Amino acid sequence: MKKLLVFFLCLLSFASIKAQTSISNTKTTVASPDGNVNFRLYQTNNRWTFLKLDTRTGVIAHVQYSTDGDAMQYELNSEPLSEGEDAKPGRFFLYPTENTYNFILLDQIDGRVWQVQWNIDKENRGIWRIY
Repeated sequence: MKKLLVFFLCLLSFASIKAQTSISNTKTTVASPDGNVNFRLYQTNNRWTFLKLDTRTGVIAHVQYSTDGDAMQYELNSEPLSEGEDAKPGRFFLYPTENTYNFILLDQIDGRVWQVQWNIDKENRGIWRIY
């Protein structure tokens, strides 16, 4: 009986540890296998919100869908981060963070990075270069 009790306690402890280690706020970004795509959608932890990235220029739009007709899209940054011949498909990529509202934008050609923050409120959203 004692062995059975010890076995169940060990099993319960293992399940508890497994549950604690698997809880994460970060979405897994599944990128298109095609590196030549012009646009990618990134899922956020908000069920209604995606980020649309122009992989050539780094311009990002907040895309919010709706079941009642209130869908919208607005830009987080309207200034392109690359232009002309430098604007190549697949140049920019977004990485989720543990913070629901923040992503890291990477220029895969020259290594520049930005903090990207989406939010419904205009004063709480934007993109900032990380030096």
